[in-house]
Amino acid sequence: MVYKSASLIYNCTVINVAKSYGDHLLHVEVGEIIRAHSENRTDIRSVARRLIVWNGIRRIMDLGCGYGWFEDVLEGSFDLIAGIDCLGENGPPFIRSAKKTAREAIFKMVTLPATTDFPSDYFDLIVSAYSLYFFPGALPEIKRLLRPGGIFVVITHSESMLEEGERYFDFKDLRKVIENFSAENGKAILKKYFVDIASIDYTNTLVFRKGEGKDLARYIDFKREFIKKDVDPDLVRAKMLQELLKNGEVRLNKNDRVFLVKK
Repeated sequence: MVYKSASLIYNCTVINVAKSYGDHLLHVEVGEIIRAHSENRTDIRSVARRLIVWNGIRRIMDLGCGYGWFEDVLEGSFDLIAGIDCLGENGPPFIRSAKKTAREAIFKMVTLPATTDFPSDYFDLIVSAYSLYFFPGALPEIKRLLRPGGIFVVITHSESMLEEGERYFDFKDLRKVIENFSAENGKAILKKYFVDIASIDYTNTLVFRKGEGKDLARYIDFKREFIKKDVDPDLVRAKMLQELLKNGEVRLNKNDRVFLVKK
């Protein structure tokens, strides 16, 4: 009998869940659905960008970079943008996005937390957007990589994002993932490694109305790897579509928080 270590089991779980983000075109499509149904019309990436003092930022690292979602809205000119992700298929779209503003773009397929081969005190800005709850154990490496005076930006979910679904289903495993690093506990976790920590709340609700069931179904299907350890995703989709038909509207909590950390 072969026993897997806890870290190996965790890494396998992360990779399985992260597969949701391996389809570049689907990820972009769902991003458009989120924007179309958001009550908050301000892009959260714009909120994060306004918090950053960009003078002196030449080298950027994006952890859990996906296809380059954050890089798609960057402006200016940089020496290097490096992306780390556990899915190799995200490499080509990330490089395309990063090259729009960076002289050099690098993608590395790594399952975090792990040691990277970049020098210490190397990056001016490190970003982790909707990903740090997968690898909070990477914080010591993040601190090593960030130069003195450098900035670490985290965009993460509120634990309240599950409140509508939990009226009908028990998402205990999904909740454990979110609680690895959430809006509610993020500051306490960051304080173990950093002193200068600020944050801003991003309040939002996704609203699906009569006739918009296709978008609602697509959004839920995108989350199926998150959902399926707790509940059959088809049951979740059917229930939420039923609620849409019955009530004429489904509202889903999409509150997030942006942390701005200085080393």
